[in-house]
Amino acid sequence: MIAPRRFLPSIASLRALEALDRLGSASAVAEELSLTQSAVSRQLQTLETQMGVELIQRSRKRLTLTPAARDYVAEIRPALHQIAQASMRLQVPQAGGALNLAILPSFGMRWLMPRLPDFARAHPEVTINMSTRLHPFAFASEPFDAAIHFGSGDWPGTERMLLKFEQMLPVCAPGLWQGRASGDPRALLSMPLLHIQTRPRAWQEWFALKGVASSGAVPGTVYDQFSAIIQAALHGLGVALLPDYLAEQDLASGRLIAPCGPPVEMQGAYYLVWPQEKARHRPLSLFRDWLATQAQPEDLLPR
Repeated sequence: MIAPRRFLPSIASLRALEALDRLGSASAVAEELSLTQSAVSRQLQTLETQMGVELIQRSRKRLTLTPAARDYVAEIRPALHQIAQASMRLQVPQAGGALNLAILPSFGMRWLMPRLPDFARAHPEVTINMSTRLHPFAFASEPFDAAIHFGSGDWPGTERMLLKFEQMLPVCAPGLWQGRASGDPRALLSMPLLHIQTRPRAWQEWFALKGVASSGAVPGTVYDQFSAIIQAALHGLGVALLPDYLAEQDLASGRLIAPCGPPVEMQGAYYLVWPQEKARHRPLSLFRDWLATQAQPEDLLPR
């Protein structure tokens, strides 16, 4: 038997409460839900009236959740995601099921995408829905079955499969290197160096692996996306330290050169991770088995 109506609030009011917990302000909730702030406030008031419980603390025009409301949101959030996923499956029938995958933008575009046609040929019945995420998240609060993650592979409550160790090399526009001796990493110390925000110590690590002493932090300009740092290197703004899979196309075309030799293995790796309760989800199992054929062996080099 379905519970009485007083225990089944409207989806709209539950979405408003969940969004307020996640975003922290009524204005942000209104923007996400395409509502006015007054409409958001009314939905929250309606929910409080129906539940007969104080859910919102109001002070100086700021709305915050009561402790009871935060506990309530933690329980209903997975249910909201489950309803959304069930509705999507109803509207877009998929005979073999769907895999909802979070990907890293650059790795997904340059490493995963060129390989996916092979999976599509092997398993045309499986649909892969992809969204980008730059940082780890709670699977319980995001609608994903798995994610591609960079780091040490340490993601609580998940299982993992190694995809690729990080291998990086310095690259620059050909004109920027003119007059310098190829293969000499010390020459880079006098050149403008480009840093990526997600790898703040990458240059220091690379110089150490090459046996070049550097005095503490390595100066240079910082970029928050690999796409931006690649464009900076192409336009001669400096030398970028890039993962090999991101540099290969521009190296092959001659738009960039690698003046200090082949890539070297550095800290960190790319992993496929999934919550333990999703381990037997059939689309994930098929994707994981296929991806294992594309992945780098775990013990390729002595560790």
